[in-house]
Amino acid sequence: MDTSFADFVRHRGDRHLRTAVLLTGDWHAAEDLMQACLGKLYRVWHRLDTSTEPDAYLRRMLVNTHRSWWRARWRREVPRAQLPDLPAPGDMSDAGATAEDVRSALAKLPVRQRTALVLRFFEDLSEADVAEVMGCSAGTVKTHTHRGLQAMRRLIASDTAVNRSETERSGVR
Repeated sequence: MDTSFADFVRHRGDRHLRTAVLLTGDWHAAEDLMQACLGKLYRVWHRLDTSTEPDAYLRRMLVNTHRSWWRARWRREVPRAQLPDLPAPGDMSDAGATAEDVRSALAKLPVRQRTALVLRFFEDLSEADVAEVMGCSAGTVKTHTHRGLQAMRRLIASDTAVNRSETERSGVR
């Protein structure tokens, strides 16, 4: 195995795995996505210019692979009459419960909105960079981000302390 690839995965893998978790909304699916993308990345590693950060290349692979998996899953999805019981977040601390609320709301968003929010606010990419990764215009990124934030505001309870200062207690921004 190429030591530079192993070093890259060791030092940056956790960051990309967290991105995959936010993209998929499921830890196990994120691990599968990450594994698939790392396999693809390893096959082309010798051709990449690794003197620059290969993070953008892997990030784009995550988004594109997730998009193709989502499209394939959509065709196989089977509706159910009853949903399974989900564990209650009551056992978590306040921060853990808030994080769970945010992840749950994020998972309910359409794929393009979720991708735009994750890349803009978790990966801290500019609108132009997100547009390049998503293969669309910056205006489309702005639209997906705006609509995603509006949906997040509706999905997260107004008494949840997300992105509030100590003096501002008026709800979610």
